[in-house]
Amino acid sequence: MSSLLSRNIEEAKRVLTSLQAFDRQVTAAADHLARSLRNGRKLMACGNGGSAADAAHLTTEFVCRFNRDRRPYPAVCLAVHGGDLTAIGNDYTFQDVFARQVCAFGQEGDTLMAFSTSGDSENIVRALNAAKNVQAKTVAFLGRGGGRCIGLADVDIIVPSNSTARVQEAHKVLLHTICELVEPQLGVANEPLPSI
Repeated sequence: MSSLLSRNIEEAKRVLTSLQAFDRQVTAAADHLARSLRNGRKLMACGNGGSAADAAHLTTEFVCRFNRDRRPYPAVCLAVHGGDLTAIGNDYTFQDVFARQVCAFGQEGDTLMAFSTSGDSENIVRALNAAKNVQAKTVAFLGRGGGRCIGLADVDIIVPSNSTARVQEAHKVLLHTICELVEPQLGVANEPLPSI
């Protein structure tokens, strides 16, 4: 058991260290998102399985807060509404569960952040294409060489690992870094919170 833990830690260290090569992409992703939120637009995020949880994690950081008190910002995880997901999957196809929501909610100037550890999820491919059609900015968090999603987003961040676990761990570091870059651009530290 301990040898497995040691191997996983060493592999995680290697993958996380490799993320230093993505400084430009992370900055660009943060710039797109900050511009969207400052201009009254929204963040949409999507993914499957563990990546759906990462998408929900990301949107929560903006609806609630990351490091400091500030007003909430519109951020929607497209993977959490069971009614939408099951209706679209049943009446159309599972491949359209995110794209149809992007068509419903997406506007010019929004940002879609899509997570796929393989880069080959058809519903992520379609979501990225749908976001382009509504003129939203797009960021793809990928792994395993990027798959079919390569080139579909304005910003690709392809974690260099074939391990789903290591890719998801790296995506967490990336999304937290983006939050840390964006949050200081959202209002001022002493901005009063809206009354609820």
